[in-house]
Amino acid sequence: MTPGRTAEGADHPDRLARPPRVRVTSSRRGAATRRDLRPLTRDLDEQTDLGEVYMAGLMSAQLRLASRVLIFGALGLGGLPLLFLLVPDTRTLEVVGLPFPWLVLGVLVYPVALLVARYYVRQSERIEREFSQVVGRR
Repeated sequence: MTPGRTAEGADHPDRLARPPRVRVTSSRRGAATRRDLRPLTRDLDEQTDLGEVYMAGLMSAQLRLASRVLIFGALGLGGLPLLFLLVPDTRTLEVVGLPFPWLVLGVLVYPVALLVARYYVRQSERIEREFSQVVGRR
């Protein structure tokens, strides 16, 4: 006969009150798991491999933004002479007493350039803000 069992094979009343068995795999069950306390800014400052990966991501995002803005500007400004060449009527067209090419190049280009510059600055700040959040989150 095994301890805790009666002759009939039923569980002993003391066995019913005990909690089920638990398998212990570590003596520090309640201990908090160790988290890497090294901040990402330290990786950036020390130029570790991880820091270089984050910086490469930031620089590629900034390069993509700058490329988009430059391509837009090159197509916009480069397309105007092409427009004047392919559509000869635009060379002699007058709007409010001013020649159309002068109006476009002297008046219309500057507000568009300011809008593009504003877009660039806002997007650049957004990229840097997101980078700072990622760095600060870790």
